[in-house]
Amino acid sequence: MSSILEVQNVVKQYGDYTALNNVSLSVPKGSIYGLLGPNGAGKTSLIRIINQITMPDSGSILLDGEPLQINHIGHIGYMPEERGLYKTMKVGEQCLYLAQLKGLSKTEAKKQLEYWFEKLNIQGWWNKKIQELSKGMAQKVQFIVTVLHKPKLLILDEPFSGFDPVNANIIKDEIIELNKNGTSIIFSTHRMESVEEMCDYIALIHKSNKLLDGKINDIKKKFRTNTYQVGILSTNVEGLMYDLSQKFTMKQTYFKSLNDELKLEINLGNHTPNELLHTLSQRGQITHFVENIPTINDIFIKTVTNQ
Repeated sequence: MSSILEVQNVVKQYGDYTALNNVSLSVPKGSIYGLLGPNGAGKTSLIRIINQITMPDSGSILLDGEPLQINHIGHIGYMPEERGLYKTMKVGEQCLYLAQLKGLSKTEAKKQLEYWFEKLNIQGWWNKKIQELSKGMAQKVQFIVTVLHKPKLLILDEPFSGFDPVNANIIKDEIIELNKNGTSIIFSTHRMESVEEMCDYIALIHKSNKLLDGKINDIKKKFRTNTYQVGILSTNVEGLMYDLSQKFTMKQTYFKSLNDELKLEINLGNHTPNELLHTLSQRGQITHFVENIPTINDIFIKTVTNQ
């Protein structure tokens, strides 16, 4: 699969501090790519370099196969975590101004703004000043001016910050629709549930170094522990536990009050799921059987704390 963005061995230093240490990653075209890491990891430094706000000390960046150039900024949409709207300007005036900075004519900008204002149901905001809007309302305006020029690459830094759940869901749906229509997206957030739901690929940066990258499913497979959650109703718990202990490692057991269901967390070791199912079925009625697949949040915490 071809890449919309390639970061090749990028180094960025501020005095004695190294913000990015030989970081490389590749963002496939048409993907939603999660850029993850704790505060201070180097994510914002990388995003600023992609947007040509700062330059790398070494390394290179390709956008759609070409070395990153000044004119490429018109193909990128960037919504920073710290929003940059002028509070005393009217919404419509500001949107027109920012759209023209991105290369749209005034006529095309008005056409796109009418589309987005209607789509997000904010037609009545045109003559309001930014300072009259709530944080969430201002976020909608910021989102519109970020996507207005139909960028090839959309970079969203904490895009749901300031939104209530209803409006966060609206923006999430718009991001997914943009992606379905061909926009490649870099998505930086600390909300791991959003990463699970939306991203195809992730990269994890910590202390200026890239620790992980790849397809989410492949990364999850790498972190599998061969552990299963099991529920069983048994009339002979002692016999069941003895049989299980001969092959498997019990990580956790407890009874659920309803019907005295026994909940088990079992590591298979060198055995197969079918062997576990067979052992369980000899001693009771299986009510639940599922592999423990690590979440992105689990992987994030484990990877960062192990460094």
